[in-house]
Amino acid sequence: MRSFAAATRSIARQQTTCRSSFQRHTLPAIVSRGYSSKMGHNVPALKDPSLLKSQTYVNGEWIDAKSGKTFEIHDPATGELIGTQPEMDRADTEAAIAAAAAALPSFRKLTGRERSRLLRKWYQLMTENADDLATLITWENGKPLADAKGEVSYAASFFEWFSEEAPRVYGNTIPSSTATNRVFTVKEPVGVCGLITPWNFPAAMITRKIGPALAAGCTVVAKSPGETPFTAAALAELAHRAGIPKGVVNFVTALENTPEVGETITTSKTVKKVSFTGSTGVGKLLMKQSSSTLKKLSFELGGNAPFIVFDDADVETAVAGAIASKFRSSGQTCVCANRIYIQSGIYDQFAEKFTEKVKGFKVGAGFTEGVTHGPVIHDRAAKKVDDHVQDAVKNGGKVLIGGQKLPDLGSSFYQPTVIRDMTADMQLAHEETFGPVAGLFKFDTEADVVELANAADVGLAGYFFSRDIQRVYRVAEALEVGMVGVNTGLISDPAAPFGGVKESGFGREGSMLGIEEYVTTKTITIGGNGQPLQGQ
Repeated sequence: MRSFAAATRSIARQQTTCRSSFQRHTLPAIVSRGYSSKMGHNVPALKDPSLLKSQTYVNGEWIDAKSGKTFEIHDPATGELIGTQPEMDRADTEAAIAAAAAALPSFRKLTGRERSRLLRKWYQLMTENADDLATLITWENGKPLADAKGEVSYAASFFEWFSEEAPRVYGNTIPSSTATNRVFTVKEPVGVCGLITPWNFPAAMITRKIGPALAAGCTVVAKSPGETPFTAAALAELAHRAGIPKGVVNFVTALENTPEVGETITTSKTVKKVSFTGSTGVGKLLMKQSSSTLKKLSFELGGNAPFIVFDDADVETAVAGAIASKFRSSGQTCVCANRIYIQSGIYDQFAEKFTEKVKGFKVGAGFTEGVTHGPVIHDRAAKKVDDHVQDAVKNGGKVLIGGQKLPDLGSSFYQPTVIRDMTADMQLAHEETFGPVAGLFKFDTEADVVELANAADVGLAGYFFSRDIQRVYRVAEALEVGMVGVNTGLISDPAAPFGGVKESGFGREGSMLGIEEYVTTKTITIGGNGQPLQGQ
């Protein structure tokens, strides 16, 4: 995952502005009738224009930054202005934290069933407004509309899942070693939670964190991504309509001030838990900052996923899995296949079939009919992708398809690319590309490829394809990752624990384990028991 802190400063200096009266009062009207850019990028009209917000949501109200400053958000497909959001700072963040703290005592007293109903209502509103949410995602993130609709469904599923988990936060009765004592445990909400989310899934990364936090009885301050804040704002509006009490859900927006906001959240004595999805480098910084108050943490950090295809695999199935894993969201997911290892016996066959599938892709703006892949998030991301490609070519890699920027489409577009004859000394082998480039590595033995796969500081996801059941167990157990996909390239599911090992972080999101990240266990020991029944 790319850094949310280091990469924001330079563009933010150019983007910080004062919101004009035109942007503040007329942008929703433009969206209500649709919008066509100079480049022919047609943005569908929102069915509910009130979902497009130029303010942020704190303590049940829509507010501006205290300073009056804003930052601009641009369409990655065209570079054109979408709108502005408040450039919040330390004081704004502290106010949001205070609102969450004030709401905590009453919210934590609600029963699990009461919190369940609130989350269920929020889920239903997301479902009812799915088309508008998908439009906002495509507009500010760039992913094709079909992918954005899939994300909305996935994002909403976390509210549905945790609405069902909320009434089922169980403690334990523990046999005591002392006859007169009775021991039991209860699960209590950890308190105010700071949530920091990335731009690549503007809806799903937010709901995956807020869902379990609210189910547990916590209140939250969520830092929405500076590149994609409008989706978060729409979710906040739906929270308001769902009846989430004021102060329970608060959103902080910033671009240039992102490091300041992050530091405020991590060093606050009021915030008891921080959940972050982003780069390993930023995760280390936030962890260091959080040590000042010994917060509870869950971090989902960078990945460099190996994708292994053994000779005994079904090649057609493996190709389909690799396409799904590598090129989803134009390669901008933390669990994307980054290093594709093909056993020598089927290497040429796989490379040919895989390349043929990529030839069928259509690159363009996300709202254009038939487009399968949109831009990367900005031109700096496109440059990194190109750097990896040029490094591979310089060191002997052979481009089978793609390998070029697409300036005629825009500065953030890059051709879906396949490179064969990759080697371990190339940049792509040890850096997360986060773009539409598939590097094909050849290997000979099972032992060799597992060693190569594990030769990374990170360990989020890994994939392999084989029809040998004994190999399935051997390799799945040997891979140093938090999640393994066997004969599938898609592993994300609200029912499945999501998280990594090594420098990919710790903690798990989603699943029955996700709510555990937002509770503490209290042990209660009652003495003076074991007396005989009283006769009188």
